[in-house]
Amino acid sequence: MSPEISGALQFLALAGSLALAYRPLGDWMARVYSSDTHWRPEKWIYKVIGAHPEAEMRWPAYLRGVLAFSAVGVLFLYALQRLQGVLPGSLGFRSIDPDQAFNTAASFVSNTNWQSYYGEQAMGHVVQTGGLAVQNFVSAAVGMAVAVALVRGFARSRTGELGNFWADLVRGTVRILLPVSVAGALVLVACGAIQNFSGIHEVGQFMGGTQEWNGGAVASQEAIKELGTNGGGYFNANSAHPFENPNPFSNLFEIFLILLIPFAMTRTFGKMVGSVRQGYAILGAMVTLWIGFTGLMMWTEFHHGSPAFDIAGGAMEGKETRFGIAGSSIFAVATTLTSTGAVNSFHSSYTGLGGGITMLGMQLGEIAPGGVGSGLYGMLVMAVISVFLAGLMVGRTPEYLGRKIGTREIKFAACYILITPALVLSFTAAALALPTPADSMTNSGAHGFSEILYAYTSASNNNGSAFAGLNADTQWFNSTLGIAMLLGRFLPMVFVLALAGSLARQSPVPETAGTLRTEKPLFTGLLVGTIMIVAGLTYFPALALGPLAEGLAS
Repeated sequence: MSPEISGALQFLALAGSLALAYRPLGDWMARVYSSDTHWRPEKWIYKVIGAHPEAEMRWPAYLRGVLAFSAVGVLFLYALQRLQGVLPGSLGFRSIDPDQAFNTAASFVSNTNWQSYYGEQAMGHVVQTGGLAVQNFVSAAVGMAVAVALVRGFARSRTGELGNFWADLVRGTVRILLPVSVAGALVLVACGAIQNFSGIHEVGQFMGGTQEWNGGAVASQEAIKELGTNGGGYFNANSAHPFENPNPFSNLFEIFLILLIPFAMTRTFGKMVGSVRQGYAILGAMVTLWIGFTGLMMWTEFHHGSPAFDIAGGAMEGKETRFGIAGSSIFAVATTLTSTGAVNSFHSSYTGLGGGITMLGMQLGEIAPGGVGSGLYGMLVMAVISVFLAGLMVGRTPEYLGRKIGTREIKFAACYILITPALVLSFTAAALALPTPADSMTNSGAHGFSEILYAYTSASNNNGSAFAGLNADTQWFNSTLGIAMLLGRFLPMVFVLALAGSLARQSPVPETAGTLRTEKPLFTGLLVGTIMIVAGLTYFPALALGPLAEGLAS
């Protein structure tokens, strides 16, 4: 069987599995977030944190809950790292330096999981399990809660209330993320991923010296790392490490976990607004982009012209032989079109155009299907922009799901789509203009520029993957990337929740003969076109200096 056919079969198996899980999971999430009852463990949590889950919140109160909870998470995780040297279960590792502790705390709380450290050489069991793994759950639940709040903005009328943040946070964690993660961890253990709390031990001689490995609760962290589109690896090699991702089946299963909730949330959206066809329209846009990017990535990696590639059967540099080009390409697209950032190969070693595809996937806003929650609310904001453009073309006040998109709504949507590019391009320009940050680049020319552009693209879009080759463990990069992660995560949420509150206060607008049918394939095509045009106009000059220049020169 040729590698190309093998890749096509892997993709079809993945798509089929996602299709089977789409309806039951999407319907379950809709019931979770629409339920009036509270499970007993949830009541215990509410009592401990002093929350009143029945109290409805307007968007400013909902936002305060998001920001307060996340701020406490940053402070707790920072303190845990700074105290690691005196904590039990630290495996003898010292406390983390202040700039790196800030970077890691900002990274995991913002659902980015950028890592400027070697996991197996820096973090003990307490920080890994009690700090990082916990944030993998709750940061994902925060994103889902904000998405649900926006959906309620479309579903409700003549009220500014968007639900209760604490109830949404707890239900998302207890009823969705925890049970699926437990099942996923069991599958990964069966595949060969490790799950223990063993210490450091020698495994033999390696290049004249001893080689050491430490164990850990890897399978359980790997499951939520992928399911919650987090991406931070227990080991520095991330999902290329055999302890995290042992074989081709576990590789495909991890991709399934990455895409599972973001795709299924479109079904949740359709159920909650009372029209599953609206959910299918959003799903269609996500799937179109996902298929297009995956096909283009496979083509560039299999058939990019080079004698060395021809001998190897494709661009195998930086890829694990147990996954091959197909398994690596599918993973790379899935992890950069979502906010996951996990890697089973090194994106810096991809062809010039292949590296550009991973970068563009993040620059779209990671909405195809995007992160858990963030993918859905990002796509809905783009849907608002799309109906606004359609309204301009026909001279009609734009409407979406029975809501008029007026000046206030379009300002919120425009601010949302401008924040991330401003962060990416401003920080990239600053890093290249100053003398010290450029010293961190391993490569010069177009590839060196791509290393820095990729880093800030990854951080600002809360992805977390790296282009490799860039020494990001410096005070400059730890600090600026940490700031980019926090601003890239929480500033967009401000405008999403403000948009939700504005929509929820409106009265429904009845459909007329001139209403744009947003559940039709025509709207899906308009949405895909809008996304590509917005991203292309924003990032093309930067991409032309980096991956496009490198790809055309090779």
